[in-house]
Amino acid sequence: METHFGPDLCVPCGEGLLNVRVGAIIRKDGRVLMVKSNLGDYCYSVGGRIKFGETAEQAVVREVLEETGVKMTVDRLGYVSEVYFINDSPSKSGKPVYELAFYFYMNVPEDFALASDHLGDGAEKFVWVAPDEPVTLYPNFMREALTDPKPYVVHDVRDDR
Repeated sequence: METHFGPDLCVPCGEGLLNVRVGAIIRKDGRVLMVKSNLGDYCYSVGGRIKFGETAEQAVVREVLEETGVKMTVDRLGYVSEVYFINDSPSKSGKPVYELAFYFYMNVPEDFALASDHLGDGAEKFVWVAPDEPVTLYPNFMREALTDPKPYVVHDVRDDR
């Protein structure tokens, strides 16, 4: 039975936004799969917003499938993140955002290969990032998730406004 979920959990909140999202920690060969932003010189995790009515686990499986074309399963929850930042997307530029996010380690198939190096309309692309590469990663803990994964859930709180 196919389930249909509601809208993305991105809700106006005063002058800002409340964003509830999931991220995938996809590790292979000592690197982590990230998306290179077309808005700035940084990379961010594969993932997206949870839709009303779905769980965080359902959302991360859906997002990974939508973005990579591969259906993966969740290994475990690794991080819960709370972060304030200023949005840089064209439609919401300059708005403060409070984002609550759940980051999951994914079970990556041994034969995992991307169907395309580009995401969506091709403006953004996938990149495999090694721990020592000098690139800005969001969330900031992604290098730690790659090099020193904890056996427990980490609660990460940041204010990047």
